[in-house]
Amino acid sequence: MTAPGYSPDSSEALEPPPAGGLTVADGHWDAPGSHGPLESTIALPGSKSLTNRKLVLAAIADGPSTLSAPLHSDDSARMIEALRVLGVEIEEIPGSGEFGPDLHVTPPVQFRGHTVIDCGQAGTVMRFIAPIAGLATGDVTITAHHTALHRPMGTMIKALREIGADIDDGGSWSLPFTVRGRGHIRGGEVTIDASSSSQFVSGLLLAAPRFDVGLHLIHSGERLPSLPHIDMTIETLARRGVQVERPTPNEWVVPAGTPRGRDAVIEPDLSNAAPFLAAALVSGGVVTVPGWPASSTQPGALLPEILSLLGARTSRRGGALSVSGTGRIAGVDLDLTAASELTPALFALAAFADAPTTLHGIGHIRGHETDRIAALVANLRALGGEAEELPDGIRVIPRPLHGGLWRAYHDHRIATAGAIIGLRVPGVQVDDIGTTAKTMPEFPHLWQRLLSPVS
Repeated sequence: MTAPGYSPDSSEALEPPPAGGLTVADGHWDAPGSHGPLESTIALPGSKSLTNRKLVLAAIADGPSTLSAPLHSDDSARMIEALRVLGVEIEEIPGSGEFGPDLHVTPPVQFRGHTVIDCGQAGTVMRFIAPIAGLATGDVTITAHHTALHRPMGTMIKALREIGADIDDGGSWSLPFTVRGRGHIRGGEVTIDASSSSQFVSGLLLAAPRFDVGLHLIHSGERLPSLPHIDMTIETLARRGVQVERPTPNEWVVPAGTPRGRDAVIEPDLSNAAPFLAAALVSGGVVTVPGWPASSTQPGALLPEILSLLGARTSRRGGALSVSGTGRIAGVDLDLTAASELTPALFALAAFADAPTTLHGIGHIRGHETDRIAALVANLRALGGEAEELPDGIRVIPRPLHGGLWRAYHDHRIATAGAIIGLRVPGVQVDDIGTTAKTMPEFPHLWQRLLSPVS
């Protein structure tokens, strides 16, 4: 079975390494082990989800905005480049944080067409930029890296057509496609099924204030994954003066009007905290993340509650979250519908639990950078573990593990799951730790700092 994140002729298959030994190619990363309880404080860069949402809203605002402590990663770089291609001025200015410059964003008088946007592997870029492209004057072709062309886009294409956009997809309902921008989109009422990704809802809501008559969006599917990300979108709109009404849980009404230009500070990425906090449970130590917000719409904000269910002790002091391992990881039954991006880290913890674990509500993660369910199961089996794919999740049965190759499949969260496994299992090698640059280029450095804190 080939991972959907790969081209048809890829030699990398979702199968265990061949029997009789493992040949390690150059570039494989030896996952460092933990030789005792960890005690470390790890500061994290900004949230990818917030950075890209705030970039889009700054680009359609009525005046300039400065974003402080934004994430600088492959995904955010793709968003910045996409907006620049459309005529948005984005200037890097000195920042006070350790993870790079701040961003000063000046919206264009008119979005520019007759151009091509390469989204790379960034789902937020392809789903958030498509509606903005309809506001341009001239054709905008949207494409992506070959490993991301499989990602669902039909829902967005259909929705944009129904509210007045002209899109040429050659009948494929997928990337690449061309938005024939006319400088405006009519808007109005549209019904979609966003069961495969909440980003369809967020992408439409973010652009909706600039539609001629606003937007009345209705979700018709049985399930809406990652609801916190939609709450995040609504909150970022509200901070710029756009109040989204919600007549029912699956219905949103956005009035027409231009969002306000406003300076904003980006929270640390709480989902990217998952591997580091998981390390506390694996090692029986303590890991602290400073700058943890008192409240947040990020799905990662659920980590303290979830990790407590797995046996951790959590505490907050002075704006920092500390997670302590107790020497026990509990097998659990978790519905991760609201926080599916935490699945890889929790899956890795489940491999060391004292009982089987079932993670469900995550069927849609098959459509991410790769089929995350298939990738996690195949990787664990390759190390001697036992896991099975479920229609809407994964079941993990703890077994003794051995070293071997952990394949990232072009997916940053699969790569970091391998790092967690390697804390306790000697000889684990991640074939492409560089894929973590998608949302956290600093990951290998921060992981080493986690294991060797500076005194």
